[in-house]
Amino acid sequence: MRIALVASPFISIPPARYGGTELFVGELALGLKARDIDVVVYTNGESTVDVERRWLYERAQWPIQGELYDNLKDLNHSSWAVADAAADSDILHLNNIPGLLASRATGRPAIYTVHHPHEAPLTELYRYLPDANFVTISDFQRRLEPMPKIRTIHHGVDMAKYRFQEKKQEYLSFIGRIAPMKGTHLAIEAARRCGIPLKIAGEVQPRYRDYFEAQIRPQLDGKFIEFIGEVNLEEKNELLGGSRAMLFPIEWDEPFGLVMVEAMACGTPVLAFGRGSVPEVVKDGVSGWICGSVDELADRARHLTIAPATVRGYVEREFALGTMVERYVELYTELLEDGGLGRRANVGSALQTKSSAIA
Repeated sequence: MRIALVASPFISIPPARYGGTELFVGELALGLKARDIDVVVYTNGESTVDVERRWLYERAQWPIQGELYDNLKDLNHSSWAVADAAADSDILHLNNIPGLLASRATGRPAIYTVHHPHEAPLTELYRYLPDANFVTISDFQRRLEPMPKIRTIHHGVDMAKYRFQEKKQEYLSFIGRIAPMKGTHLAIEAARRCGIPLKIAGEVQPRYRDYFEAQIRPQLDGKFIEFIGEVNLEEKNELLGGSRAMLFPIEWDEPFGLVMVEAMACGTPVLAFGRGSVPEVVKDGVSGWICGSVDELADRARHLTIAPATVRGYVEREFALGTMVERYVELYTELLEDGGLGRRANVGSALQTKSSAIA
């Protein structure tokens, strides 16, 4: 069995900092390799994931500006990647829209993991791809989509990469894009109401620069409300591991929210608003609390009684990498056994290879 994982060319795999989709692709690739499954990742030349890698573009590029050139770059990379993968791969596993569209001309079984929230124009687009097999990353997300061949596979994390920390420090954490729908301003408000310092980590993308300058920067003092910026895996471990709790006051329907699992893997409970996938990820009183207001976030933060070991144990049972990999392998196997058709029913819960150029 040979699996081609196709991602956009903009962020390296694994990501140095921001990149939830790229983190997923990297972890899945390594999980497949550990099962002796042949896997190739289509990415950019700066990627370091330890499997076969192929690319057109040498350098990562983030953030993108949304200009025509950037869209054409993704189209160029993805159409080439799909054509190349179709020549020697059994299954095409796509993780971007251009790759999905290019796959329909190959005759190869295609899987598309839906990493984005529900959007009506995309759902309409999917109707033109009846042979594709869709994977949503939460049941909430799946219930919004009408495609005939669709199932949910929750993300998982490699627990060995996240340090469990029993003893917590007296601060709260927030990790995510600094954007209104992520609720950074609400995390600050909750911290002030409960009197516990807050450390904020994340990327300020160009389109949310005005939000950061108007609503976040004026509240930063470097002590009670501290902005750390983007963090790598080691810095994320340190921030989350020491945190009393991670705040996740989203104001949108989050498709999954991988950072919640990362926090819990460090033994840190998550205090979140119950939108989107949150009720599937956070278990009340076990791995955190689902809250209905900023006041409730503040009250839960003041009176946390959940043991860090309980939080870590929950993630090990529910969101381990091995579970996610096993479910994808089951899907790959099913497609090959069915001749690439899959089950037509909803199912719930310059070319370079490796590091050498080909002239």
